[in-house]
Amino acid sequence: LESTISSSMCGIAGIVHPQGQAIAEQERQVTLMTRAIAHRGPDGAGHFADEQAALGHRRLAILDLSDAAAQPMHSDDGRLVLAFNGEIYNFVELAAELTALGHHFKSSGDTEVLLKAFLQWGPECVQRFNGMWAFAVWDRAARTLFISRDRLGVKPLYYTENAGRLYFASEVAALRAVLPLHDANAAKLHDYLAYGYRTNDGATFFAGVHELKPGTNL
Repeated sequence: LESTISSSMCGIAGIVHPQGQAIAEQERQVTLMTRAIAHRGPDGAGHFADEQAALGHRRLAILDLSDAAAQPMHSDDGRLVLAFNGEIYNFVELAAELTALGHHFKSSGDTEVLLKAFLQWGPECVQRFNGMWAFAVWDRAARTLFISRDRLGVKPLYYTENAGRLYFASEVAALRAVLPLHDANAAKLHDYLAYGYRTNDGATFFAGVHELKPGTNL
């Protein structure tokens, strides 16, 4: 049910393992996660992994159909890695502003604009966006992850913690591909069955799995 409620158009997934684990294992897990949401992005799949983080992406190509817009996308210096689902409607205006600030673009879509905006303005870049989004940026130098969801929550994003690791994805199905999520959130399930609607309060039908609230950064 969680999956059927979610909107389409690309899918993202990721893991943060603060203590670190083998890159091969990181790649294996994030690949399983993106395979579970392959229906969200039939035009391609990409993965990034180091010892502490892994990002995955399923692509539905819309604005820039070339490989230059493939994800996860890396900053020119390799420090930032981005996985993005959504659309930034004012990306043309932002690209012009960023170009004036000295940035150069290799693609014609909004993904690189989002990445350069984060590079220029940091987490405050989301205040400049007009659009719908769920994205994650891994900073390989600072070893930090930034996640954001659009103001109205059009784009879905779920997360959970397990054994000191953070897992996140566009659908719970991706989390279930690598985690034993067998327990229901009885209170949330009761509200849905009793009243016939699903409130967006951060809880999900799965115990321990959270939905990032609209307009929220993590």
